[in-house]
Amino acid sequence: MTRRAHILLWTDSTAAYLDAIEAAGLADRVAVDTVSRKAKPSADQMARTEALMAAGVPPGLLPAMPKLRWAQAMTAGVEGWIALPDLPANVTLTCARGTHRESMPENIIGALFYVAKPFAAAVENQKHRRWVQSVAQPLTGKTLGILGLGAIGQDVARIAAALDMRVIGTRRRPQPMTHVAEVLPPARTPEVLAQSDFLLLLLPATHETDNFINAERLGMMKSSAWLLNFGRGHLIKDDDLIAAVKARKIAGAMLDVYRQEPLPADHPFWSTEGIIVLPHIGGPHPQRDRIVAGLFVDNLRRFLEGEPLKEVVDRKAGY
Repeated sequence: MTRRAHILLWTDSTAAYLDAIEAAGLADRVAVDTVSRKAKPSADQMARTEALMAAGVPPGLLPAMPKLRWAQAMTAGVEGWIALPDLPANVTLTCARGTHRESMPENIIGALFYVAKPFAAAVENQKHRRWVQSVAQPLTGKTLGILGLGAIGQDVARIAAALDMRVIGTRRRPQPMTHVAEVLPPARTPEVLAQSDFLLLLLPATHETDNFINAERLGMMKSSAWLLNFGRGHLIKDDDLIAAVKARKIAGAMLDVYRQEPLPADHPFWSTEGIIVLPHIGGPHPQRDRIVAGLFVDNLRRFLEGEPLKEVVDRKAGY
């Protein structure tokens, strides 16, 4: 009888993952434990777990899994995992990088249209039966700067190019990209800031990117530019952004991620004119579990076959 690898799915919605395991023909090769997020795995479950899938784990849990060799994060961001004081060195950590590609690029393009076109003002004027003619700002010919040209950034660039926008951006390892006019190293970020009519943040949360958008860098932007943050809340120094928007040093900001979520009701972002607060809608998808399950099962097959896993996290880089 073939030995089954013990897998722990620590999430509330397990149907998509169990169905994917079955569809991939792996059901007879694994023994699956499922635990809801509010519950804690039992001592027996932790003792036998060889592979774990979870959104995140508290300190003290992973060292209690002596057989654990692989942990699959359910999100692209892994700063919570990296911050664990006891993340075992021998455990391979993989993330869900790329699983937002069905939703986030569309939502980012929607944000561009929202800030460039007078749709919101028209809806507000309709409430008061006011006919106010306005001229929509064209996206054609404008420059979109993307800090963090990963999978999502490249998809956004493809759509933006179809709108005849010029796309530039930064990447840790610069290389030519289709639909991107200039791919620059992070050291040349000031050039991107200075040229961009719309600046899109897609950087990961690391020590190097904490408070990356501060007063100094905001001062490098055009006064007519909009800042869009769909990356991580820690990228922005909140007080500096509020001050820049109030002083009209930039045109405004649309934010989808924050240092604390849900955003506290007393946070000044809510009441600052020129800052648009989105409730972290960029990445979620109606079939999110199905999409993540595809990556998880691909990695599960690789794990069982002893092959290299996909989307392995570089712990030193932080993503």
